Amino acid sequence: MKDNFSTQAAEYAIYRPTYPKELYEYLFSLLKSKNVAWDCATGNGQVARELALHFESVYATDISEQQINQALKLPNIIYKVESSDHTEVAAKTFDLITVAQAIHWFNFEAFYTEVNRTLKHDGILAVIGYGVMFIDKKVDKAVHKLYEDILGKYWDPERSYIEDGYKTIPFPFDEIATPHFEMKTTWNFNQLIGYLNTWSALQHYKKANDRNPLEYMFTELKEAWGSDAEKDVHFPILLRIGR
Repeated sequence: MKDNFSTQAAEYAIYRPTYPKELYEYLFSLLKSKNVAWDCATGNGQVARELALHFESVYATDISEQQINQALKLPNIIYKVESSDHTEVAAKTFDLITVAQAIHWFNFEAFYTEVNRTLKHDGILAVIGYGVMFIDKKVDKAVHKLYEDILGKYWDPERSYIEDGYKTIPFPFDEIATPHFEMKTTWNFNQLIGYLNTWSALQHYKKANDRNPLEYMFTELKEAWGSDAEKDVHFPILLRIGR
């Protein structure tokens, strides 16, 4: 599994969007019990924190110690620096396994072997993600220019799974049809810039060119944003759920 987010772990904790409560409520409605959950590739613990409000205990793992250092510590969350294909837990432990905006980096076969080992017979695997946000026509056009024209060759090949809406990832489970969800938030211009700085392709560009590509795009993005203090932001949610 690649580690593309340790460098910007602090910014990731601040600027990444959060999943809506409706999504969690739907997941919980599918469960027969809420004893133990595994949040794999937990990052800064965003999903783990929400699970901890409903489960007796949450096992949260990530390969990035820097990311875990940014996570909120709660008494019923156990954080571990571990890969997606190995957990130090007994077989048939988890009622729910979540992977948020990360499975496209995984070795699918190795991860699914660990899922089958650790998930209870009636447990649920939820693969969650989100695509590029929508704000308005002018801002979206400028963001797309950054995403495609400037950063296009700097995106890892795995990014294609997100662009395909996670529909092309292998998913050898009894799949459950899901409703549509989206993340909704409100940003000012600085929050937009902060979020764009967390993109993995932007970090690759900086390493290759010793410059931040937002230097070239800042004025165009600012003009596209206009005089609004804040704007509504929408992220389409990607979701695959299986038993």
